[in-house]
Amino acid sequence: MSTLNSKLQTPNIPRNARIYIAGHRGLVGSGIWRAFERRGFTNLLGKSRDEVNLINQQAVDDFFAAEKPEYVVLVAAKVGGILANSTYRGQFIYENLMIEMNVIHAAKVHGVKKLLFLGSSCIYPKMAPQPMLEEYLLTGPLETTNEPYAVAKIAGIRLCDAYNRQYGTNFISAMPTNMYGPGDNYHPENSHVLPAFIRRFHEAKEQGLEKVTCWGSGSPLREFLYSDDLAEACIFLMENINYADVAHEDSTGTVQSHINVGSGSEISIKALAEIVADVVGYKGEIEWDRSKPDGTPRKLMDSSKLRKLGWEPKVKIREGIGRAYQDFLERYTG
Repeated sequence: MSTLNSKLQTPNIPRNARIYIAGHRGLVGSGIWRAFERRGFTNLLGKSRDEVNLINQQAVDDFFAAEKPEYVVLVAAKVGGILANSTYRGQFIYENLMIEMNVIHAAKVHGVKKLLFLGSSCIYPKMAPQPMLEEYLLTGPLETTNEPYAVAKIAGIRLCDAYNRQYGTNFISAMPTNMYGPGDNYHPENSHVLPAFIRRFHEAKEQGLEKVTCWGSGSPLREFLYSDDLAEACIFLMENINYADVAHEDSTGTVQSHINVGSGSEISIKALAEIVADVVGYKGEIEWDRSKPDGTPRKLMDSSKLRKLGWEPKVKIREGIGRAYQDFLERYTG
């Protein structure tokens, strides 16, 4: 059954609807949870990994059978920066594939009215034209450092699309750019670049270090989106956009149904480090270790499709970093 030529009519989500946020304790999931609460939703469902192991198909099916969620936001994933992606390649592809397959399939089996799957900008080819349009998916080789994670996310997109076309489900996919904000992971080895900078420069300031060494050349350009801005985009998509609103055939005849979510602004890693150092109050030297990999040279999302539908980001990078640093101080130094 194809939904490409007929819109699925979904009324506004009732404020007492049972909404399951898979991954509600993480950076993105916690922001989405707060955004739903701000709008008066009263029946949010969230489970820790100890309560429901999303890698276990039976555990996921039992949860859906017992809790009967009507709407699902799938944020749960194994994530990390370049080092983590390079070190745990098998875990990144296996765990992410299992989480996606189990949750999306259970949503179909148990009649979920709508599901939002969150992917990543790393699904696009390493040398994709910039800014990256949705139609660039699968048009070239991926960045090798995070290829296992990217492949898993691409599989999730395609699973949603396949279920929509065969079963008439209403599963949509959003591809966020690099995220940061309250609830981030500040692990010294497994975190993403921005929270890693926050921790590194904070510790350097506290220890009185004269120099901080960062990976790569500092030249790659990256786009960052504050987590609350992404949360607002997710609520917007859940309440206003259906699969048929975004699904279309590209120039090759392939159906594309995912939608980009980005800030529309990019910054070099070197400039980012300098802003973080300034916000944190670190006054020492920043040195770049060019023997370490840079990753993709440039990653800017084209989010014009979502903006035309009515969403806009609000938090600028320096303001967001200031908020993130306060969160770090409260969680790790309070």
